[in-house]
Amino acid sequence: MTRVLVVEDDPQLVRALVLNLQARHYGVDAAPDGAAALRLAAARQPDVVLLDLGLPDMDGVDIIKGLRSWSRVPILVLSARQRSDDKVAALDAGSDDYLMKPFSMNELLARLRAAVRRTEVTPAGPAVTLVETEYFTLDLVAKKAVRDGKDVRLTPTEWHLLEILVTSPGRLITQKYLPKEVWGVSQSGKTNYLRVYMAQLRHKLEKDPSHPRYLITEPGMGYRFEG
Repeated sequence: MTRVLVVEDDPQLVRALVLNLQARHYGVDAAPDGAAALRLAAARQPDVVLLDLGLPDMDGVDIIKGLRSWSRVPILVLSARQRSDDKVAALDAGSDDYLMKPFSMNELLARLRAAVRRTEVTPAGPAVTLVETEYFTLDLVAKKAVRDGKDVRLTPTEWHLLEILVTSPGRLITQKYLPKEVWGVSQSGKTNYLRVYMAQLRHKLEKDPSHPRYLITEPGMGYRFEG
């Protein structure tokens, strides 16, 4: 059974999430604040975390950082914060998705399923298991990235996006295809997320992120990996 940790201080929303998730055979734990969330995450080892940023005892971004210090569990942020700076801060801290309140339960469930799929162990294709460039190396089997001799931490979403690109070197991957593959939904608004994630990947892997050598944008079309 897939376990979901709901971190939310609104009792009505918690009840709605718990009922909908349990009806679909998810195991659910709920935490009303950050301290309880971190304790439950360590004790219950959830498969996915649904996280509100506005909690009574600490900011959700700090919870993301706390979880990321020891876990790669997918984190889906559920927040009423609309500023792009808040979204970028959550993504930079290590969250994997960001859903604005109020949201459609169907969309939340679709993103939840996509997050679970990304964590499932699937063997890398036999043609590409190791990618080596002048500046970084990617081991797609061990899920290990190394740049200049140092390990680079990538979130599950970053890995999924990167794997799509590097296993098809030189091929244009359209911005319409990527949201459906990465998040499980086809939504034009996800192009903003793609830009954020590509910027994060370039910052972590490219020698000069402002002039990328490997992770290339084709304006208005999509992205490709130049090996």
